[in-house]
Amino acid sequence: MTQGLTTETDSEEDLDEPEEQLPADVKNYMTPGGFAMLEEELRRLLRDERPKVVEIVSWAAGNGDRSENGDYLYGKKRLREIDRRLRYLTKRLESAEVVDPRKQQGLERVFFGATVAYAREDGTEHTVTLVGPDEADVSKGKISWLSPVAKALMKSQAGDTVQLRVGSGPETLKVLSVSYPVV
Repeated sequence: MTQGLTTETDSEEDLDEPEEQLPADVKNYMTPGGFAMLEEELRRLLRDERPKVVEIVSWAAGNGDRSENGDYLYGKKRLREIDRRLRYLTKRLESAEVVDPRKQQGLERVFFGATVAYAREDGTEHTVTLVGPDEADVSKGKISWLSPVAKALMKSQAGDTVQLRVGSGPETLKVLSVSYPVV
């Protein structure tokens, strides 16, 4: 019995999905800390994770039949995921415009990198820092400067009230304080 030549193909779910893109007229602003975080992830994937997965795939490929070799199949899938993330990170870092919040003009107003405390109509107070989309993490109080809340707060200062457009109608936010922390 002869073994037929087979080629490996990506399944539909493994094909490259379009990466999250910024609108054409919007710059990819990042704080120095966010830029460093993405650089570190890129370095880790390139120097640590990818070589380990390549080693596993090479070892698994040497074990013969690849069609039922879990290490090989999983490794190839993981390699595609890593390569997709590497392409994404490379594009984002190349297009990044690093903005140091400490060097902003008009530090009394809300711009990129500002930390803003505000109160909602229901009396709850929130503190958020306006960062780039790649560094946004709501659980840490970091929101994208492109988000609806950030857009509503943009250019305001302490004491101002701004309108946030939400699905149920406009909501008023009261700006309590604006600061630019060291990142």
